This record gives sequence, structure tokens and C-alpha cells, in this order.
Amino acid sequence: MARVLAALRNHWKKSTVGACLLGWGGHWLYGRHCDNLLRRAACQEAQAFGNELIPATMPLKKATVFLNPAACKGKARNLFEKNAAPILHLSGLDVTVVKTDYEGQAKKLLELMENTDLIIIAGGDGTVQEVITGLLRRADEAAFSKIPIGFIPLGKTCTLSHTLYPETTNQVQHITNATLAILKGETVPLDVLQIKGEKEQPVFAVSSLRWGSYRDAGVKVSKYWYLGPLKTKAAHFFSTLKEWPQKHEAALMYVGPTERPPEEPEEKPSRPPLYVRLYRRLRLYWSSPKEITQEVTPQDWEELKLSTIELSIATRNRQLDLTRTEDFMDICIEADTVSKGQFVHRGSQKMRDPHTCPEGSQCIQASRCILQLPEGTEGSFGIDNEEYEAMPVEVKLLPRKLRFFCDPRVRQQMLHAAVQ
Repeated sequence: MARVLAALRNHWKKSTVGACLLGWGGHWLYGRHCDNLLRRAACQEAQAFGNELIPATMPLKKATVFLNPAACKGKARNLFEKNAAPILHLSGLDVTVVKTDYEGQAKKLLELMENTDLIIIAGGDGTVQEVITGLLRRADEAAFSKIPIGFIPLGKTCTLSHTLYPETTNQVQHITNATLAILKGETVPLDVLQIKGEKEQPVFAVSSLRWGSYRDAGVKVSKYWYLGPLKTKAAHFFSTLKEWPQKHEAALMYVGPTERPPEEPEEKPSRPPLYVRLYRRLRLYWSSPKEITQEVTPQDWEELKLSTIELSIATRNRQLDLTRTEDFMDICIEADTVSKGQFVHRGSQKMRDPHTCPEGSQCIQASRCILQLPEGTEGSFGIDNEEYEAMPVEVKLLPRKLRFFCDPRVRQQMLHAAVQ
């Protein structure tokens, strides 16, 4: 023992490095052990769904998974197969996994997809945007948009996960919670933005459209990886050196919020008896015809000339209110009178929460808007964190268009907050 202590004292540098490596290795092994316990518990819960008895005449539910292996820097496939796939297979679902090979393939695959009971998106914001765009471009989108959608967050940016699932810093727990939420069957309706250019087919988004300097600087952050934690501030600082002040001019026409109609019941009411139907038809036949007067309310478009550092058009999916009486999207027009220091500081905030609308911004609630850009306008839109060429567009809100699976605890919190 004395020799060991003497050796450690004489070689204290090597001893310190060895102790650090040993501590790191122990922490890594403990983390792996905890992740395995989470996977085991999730699989046991999924097995309970798989053990449920179903009638012999009832077919298995079909689930079509759209997996983007390139998400999360190429780690999405491994994350899915280790954390989500075992849960889905143990649940008794008839699972078909469709792996995309290139950007935009999911849109084409959705055009060829046959009937399915569930659609599951395994990826990030880009995969969600591709799948819902392909889904809502179908000729029979009215029927297919009623299919419930599950989202397994595997990408670098997963905006919807903040709405649908509890917050957690453990990636394995986040993925297993999302997969189990699909099996539990609780859904919430989400709004969709329909974004249509002059010639292009419409693009659909569940989060937002962003156009401006913060978005342009944000996409260049990865180029400054060598600066470590300073890369975000560096990207926004170097952006101010190229051009200042940074102004984006456009014309905006918009229509205010619309009243939310009552939600249709999920189950169709039972057919009334024959004598009731005969009575209704006879009463309708003998009653005097009534003139049907349709009240036409002209849409009051409001026009606004704007000069802004950034414009964002976002759904209310982040602050989901299941009991609200109006449908609208939030338009945030940020003031262009900011200093370079404010630009760098707010740019860092925007990287953490792109939907931040700082003080001094003009906030508008609208159900539909038209964004007209001057000729020769350069730059790009960020539609659900996917890059598109900037052009004049019409943005229309499709309220409660799609139903997404969510964690029952989160749905209960939404209902409880609405009551209060």
C-alpha cells in the first residue's frame, strides 16, 4: 500500500489524468445503464399493448413510418432502431418503415402511399415539413388528413416536441416517451400554414415562416464551429460587418382572425329509426319552401408597408389552447432600429427560441395574408427551418387541419390551463 501511495505521489500528473479518465468512464457506463433501464421499462409498457386481445375478424393496425436516416448528423437510424423500433414492434402494430434517401423524397412517397391507419414521422423539422406537404398535396387529402400522425423526435431541431411531449434532457427518455404516446392514442389538433407562391405548388408548415437577418445569420452559425460557444455571437457579429443597417422592405395585406366553428365529433351519430326518417322527409316535403339568404361578408383586407429586420408568421401550436374561440396566426414585424450590440444579443436569443417577439415589435393576428416583395429581392425564407427562395407568397391558416399524437400528461395540462 505504501508503494502504491508513493508511486501516485511521484507520478501525480499521470495519476490525475488516470483519475479523470476513470471518473469519466464510470459516468459514461452509469449513463448507459440508466438508458438501458429506460428502454426496458418502455418495452414492458409496450408489451402490455401487444398482449391485448382483439377479435379474429379485426385486422392489425397498419403504421407507416417515414424515417430520415440523415437526421441528427446521420445518427437518426441508430437512434430509431435502438429506442423506438422495439416499442412499435412489441405493441402489436403492423409496422412498415420507409427510409428516405434524399431531400424531397418523402413528398413523392406520400403521393404513392396506400391506406394506412397511422403515419409516424421519425426525424426533425425538415422531415415533418416534407411529410405533411406530401400528405396535403394529395388529391384525396381530405380523407388522408384525418389519419392521426405520430412524431418521433430524432433531428437536430424538433419544434413540435416542445408542444407534444414533456420536457426532458435525456434523449432516450424523450424518444421513448414520444413512441409510447403514439400507442396511448391521445391526439391534439394542430394548425397548418399553407404557403403558396405565384407558380410553385403550395408548401405546408406546422411551425412558422421566417424572413430576415436573424434567420440568415443563424444558418451560418455552423461555419464558425471552431469558435466553440462563441460561434453564435460570431455569426451575428460578422453579419453586421457585411451590411448595416439590415432592412427588409415589403408590402403586407392581411385579414383578421376568424371565428372557430364547433369541432366535429369523432364518432358519427347513430342512424335514426325508419319512422323518424319518414316523418322528417314528409315534413320537409309539405312545408313551404324557405328562401335561403346567404349573408356575404366581404373580407376586409388591410394593407401595410413595412421595413423590418425580420418578419415571422407563426402558428399558435407552440401555445396550444384547445378551447380558444378564434383561429389566427401570429405575425411579428420586428423594428429595424436596433444597434449592432442588440442584434448580436437578440440573435443568440433567437437561436434558442426562434419565435421570440422582442419589445417594440408590431404584432398582428391574421387568418390569411399576402406578402409582396420588391423586384430583385434576394435571400431565403425559413419554412419550418427548411430553406426556400424568397418570393411573393400567400399564407393561409388551415385551423385544426391535422391531428398529432401527444403525451396524455401534456394534453391534461392543456385542458387544466384552459379551465383556469
